[in-house]
Amino acid sequence: MSSVAARLFCLPYSGASAMIYARWRRGLPSWAVHPVELPGRGARAGEPLSTDPVRLAASLAGEVEGQIDGPYALFGHSLGGLLAFELAHALLERGAAPPLVLFASGSEAPAVRDDRDLARPRSDAELIADLRGYRGTPEEALADAELMAAVLPVLRADFMMAGAYAYRPRPALPCPVHVLGGTEDGLDRPALDAWGRETHGDFAIDLFDGDHFFIHSRQAEVLGVVDAALSRRMNGGRAALSRAGGSPAGRTLQ
Repeated sequence: MSSVAARLFCLPYSGASAMIYARWRRGLPSWAVHPVELPGRGARAGEPLSTDPVRLAASLAGEVEGQIDGPYALFGHSLGGLLAFELAHALLERGAAPPLVLFASGSEAPAVRDDRDLARPRSDAELIADLRGYRGTPEEALADAELMAAVLPVLRADFMMAGAYAYRPRPALPCPVHVLGGTEDGLDRPALDAWGRETHGDFAIDLFDGDHFFIHSRQAEVLGVVDAALSRRMNGGRAALSRAGGSPAGRTLQ
């Protein structure tokens, strides 16, 4: 059994690196937070960018599986939510235990999303307009040519990856799905509710005041929800083991 309570693997949104989760380690001291770096950014800047979400999830599963030594959970925001979903399936296909929870944040359910308009490469001007529309990037950053030269190729590839996604019906996940959303994000509630079809376990939705980047503007509240959900799953698993007379090392916590 791992010495940490559980590992939380966090996948970034389009155009971002794993650094967006750097502060989560302090905000979630009871859990081992593992920001997942995607190819072509951050510490993996020298690697080719991916535009195939299923292939990327399979590759990430091979990397993440080696770090799973006990209970774990997956968190992803926006495109990261879609990748976390595919990563959960890829890990199960490799024989890994299911995650304690799959957290899908700021992301439409895979079965109802339609991002085909993102499949074509977008111009710099279009990408900057998209960033402005999301209201998460300061104007001074958008006007910084050097910064945009670094950010826009990553964002372009990530948008193309979202546009390339094709939903594949599979058995529902054997783990709970917990959805987080922003009240001003523009995602329809039915698109969030549809995540419930992807689990045989518990399903919950928490909404936060804010736009698409509520995970930053409402970070303390978001971390509070994540912490409470993980604690419930861990405590529930321990209670079940106690009643059964088992030990954490011998059973999968769910």
